[in-house]
Amino acid sequence: MGRPRGWAAAQTGREPMRSPGRPGVNQQEAKQAFWKCIAEGMQSDAAALACGVSQPLGPRWFREAGGIPPIGLAPYSGRYLSFAEREELALLRAQHYGVREIARQLGRSPSTISRELRRNAATRSGSLQYRATVAQWKAERAAKRPKPAKLAENEPLRVYVQDRLGGAVTDAEGKSIRGPDVPWKGRRHGRRADRRWGTCWSPQQISRRLRVEFPHDPSMQISHEAIYQALYVQGRGALRRELSACLRTGRALRVPRARTRQRGKPFITPEVMISERPAEVADRAVPGHWEGDLIIGLNSSAIGTLVERTTRFAMLLHLPPMPGHGSGTRIKNGPALAGHGAEAVRDAIAAKIVTLPEQLRKSLTWDQGAELAQHVQLRTDIGLAIYFCDPRSPWQRGTNENTNGLLRQYFPKGTDISRYSEHELDAVASTLNRRPRKTLGWRTPAEALDERLSSGCRGRCERSARLACRDGA
Repeated sequence: MGRPRGWAAAQTGREPMRSPGRPGVNQQEAKQAFWKCIAEGMQSDAAALACGVSQPLGPRWFREAGGIPPIGLAPYSGRYLSFAEREELALLRAQHYGVREIARQLGRSPSTISRELRRNAATRSGSLQYRATVAQWKAERAAKRPKPAKLAENEPLRVYVQDRLGGAVTDAEGKSIRGPDVPWKGRRHGRRADRRWGTCWSPQQISRRLRVEFPHDPSMQISHEAIYQALYVQGRGALRRELSACLRTGRALRVPRARTRQRGKPFITPEVMISERPAEVADRAVPGHWEGDLIIGLNSSAIGTLVERTTRFAMLLHLPPMPGHGSGTRIKNGPALAGHGAEAVRDAIAAKIVTLPEQLRKSLTWDQGAELAQHVQLRTDIGLAIYFCDPRSPWQRGTNENTNGLLRQYFPKGTDISRYSEHELDAVASTLNRRPRKTLGWRTPAEALDERLSSGCRGRCERSARLACRDGA
């Protein structure tokens, strides 16, 4: 026959909870540890392993939450029973200990234990049976206090936000322009792929514009963070998930800020960062330290530039396109046919640097471009120390950036610079090296380099003579 309707609510003092399936075992603490790892910049699978759960579970938690932590990351205050305490309570209850004895051993109030045994007991068997996993699941469900989102309750505000996010593109006459048909796939758009057209206001633009249009109407104002959460956390707001494609980044999931800060190139290690560069490079007192970069032209054409920091002496690298460039046939995982891939740049630097005396081949500072991905082999081949600038920090290669600006007089943007031969590039570099510079006391880079070389040779000769005299004495 079973129990009469309403029996469980009368026994536990709580409305029946619809079970989503088998309760998770101590997932609250594991999820908190998982989201702490995510906040530190770890990937989802690595964070799952770090907090002791299976690797596929991490990406699933991250996708379900939209990349936003669904729980607080602050440590528990101890006011409520933990899962470990509930396990101990279940064991003591199975040994037929009384409420007051259990409370004494757990260091809790007897009323707390009595209320726990009544409210969070399992009732599916037709009787009150206390199980730690079921009790933990019930406590977590009861602790949730979902607050209705403002966008879900305020239809005019929701319509305004949706229209500014994904509204149609219109012409001067107000006629709608559809744009490319891009289906929503639940993930970010790929590279070199069509994107959905829309008004595409950012959440911050929407939030600030609402204050301008409705300055005295609080019901028509919302923060940009609330809009982001309505997009990424389904059930919190009334915005459709596919509207995230109208954001500038097009991300379907929110990316933690710490992860974007740690994002770097796999071929760059802390040992080759500019912070590890010797102090003598910064003061420009010793020649032989270079800065390098690429100048990009039309049709992915490029030339490399090398500038010596002390004398401002410049050399240009000839990077012609490889056979097959522009034909549309490219070998998978093969070299970059445009001519400025890692192998081509490595060979060009090695061929140009070895023409210099050994005392002028000390270090090279580059940005974090993938064209120098084979810097380890380059260092092994010619003994040149390689250092990389910080991301988005072109001022750390200020000499090279200034020289690139001078070279743009000969190689303007938007022109095909692959048509020039190596002989022509050397002629341009020679012309630039014969131009007087204010920073060199109106000497030319070529004169400054010759002076450094001659003074270095003279110094070595004097040291050799002193050693010879000392040995003869």
